[in-house]
Amino acid sequence: MTTETDATETNGAPAGPTTGGEAGTAAASRRRTANDGGRPPLRLTRGRIAGTAAGLAGVVLLILLPLLNLSLPGVLPGPTYTPGSLQLLAMCMLMAAAALTYHLLLGVAGLLSFGHALYFGAGVYGLAIILQNLDIPLLPAMGLTLLVVIVLAHVVGSISLKVSGIPFAMVTLAFAQAGSVVVGRNPEGTTGGDEGLTLRTDNLPDFLVGVVNTRNLYWLALAVLVAVFIIVTWVQSSRAGHVAAAVRENELRVRVLGLQPYLVKLLIFVVSAVLVCIIGMVFLLLQSGAVPRAVSADLTITLLVMVVLGGVGSRWGAVIGGVFYTILDQRLTALANSDAIDGLPDILRVPLSEPLFILGTLFVLVVLFLPGGLTGAAQRLAQRRSRRGTSRVQESREILEEAA
Repeated sequence: MTTETDATETNGAPAGPTTGGEAGTAAASRRRTANDGGRPPLRLTRGRIAGTAAGLAGVVLLILLPLLNLSLPGVLPGPTYTPGSLQLLAMCMLMAAAALTYHLLLGVAGLLSFGHALYFGAGVYGLAIILQNLDIPLLPAMGLTLLVVIVLAHVVGSISLKVSGIPFAMVTLAFAQAGSVVVGRNPEGTTGGDEGLTLRTDNLPDFLVGVVNTRNLYWLALAVLVAVFIIVTWVQSSRAGHVAAAVRENELRVRVLGLQPYLVKLLIFVVSAVLVCIIGMVFLLLQSGAVPRAVSADLTITLLVMVVLGGVGSRWGAVIGGVFYTILDQRLTALANSDAIDGLPDILRVPLSEPLFILGTLFVLVVLFLPGGLTGAAQRLAQRRSRRGTSRVQESREILEEAA
């Protein structure tokens, strides 16, 4: 894993068109690189090494977490080795991975989609229906589901991307609502309607079935998160990712350069859909069933909120936003039903008993006072400390020079 600054990360050159201060910064960076013989700045290299080391250490800690007896009162329902805590942590990882796939759309390509839940739900319901009706093992069933979603994403993407902006968002919402209606109508009893579908476990590996194997599902969710992060990083730093970022900034200029924005946006759209489909299939294994919310517009809005909370354009922001929102959603629900809230006056009890009210208020505050999200606030704080440290060193040098 590597650190990042924003959605237009570069390797010595800007990912897309820049103007004003960005152009000046990019030019200064190129001059510094040229003066260093083409080598990247030492500070950037050290930052990447430190970020990679921190990421690897974090992954190792998460791998060992089910084997440790750690407690986080108010955050986890029990010690980290218990099934309840592992279930919550696995859910956080899957939602963080889903937020990363939405980051590909919004943060990289600038595509505001209201139908991303369609592909998550297709992974959930597709795998559940295939396992329910076909006597095949898990991996072939997942492959067949993935094939269906690839075709679906190509069809929907090729139609939706004929327009842009708000019309694009409305078209994707229309397709997602169509999928939600199909699930609710329960055609020939295939989707279960409002009650959803129970996961058939006959052809599943034994190590993925039952509460006693929650630890294995936790490790599977962690593997999915790491894999999605690596893939998103690779796509974002590839030529297609740079072109998508340039299209987001100025599509007309990209067309003038002879490139094809439509194909690049379609590629990002399909990759994002495929990744979130895989996450949906693991979500089905974790939840042992499919529920209608998996294809609802609420889920897409939730992913959008996660990305904004963490910081639009930041991969780490998407991960942090996904984990932060999921834990708040779970723990605020428990808090709303607690005796402490019931004993408060009505003026406090009514709003605090609604977790969505608290989450909505938090979202508004972040948008108003932290425009860069949680990661943006952390970066600004780190920059202030760095400037203070630099000024102190400079003052010390001036004092020593005067004394000499």
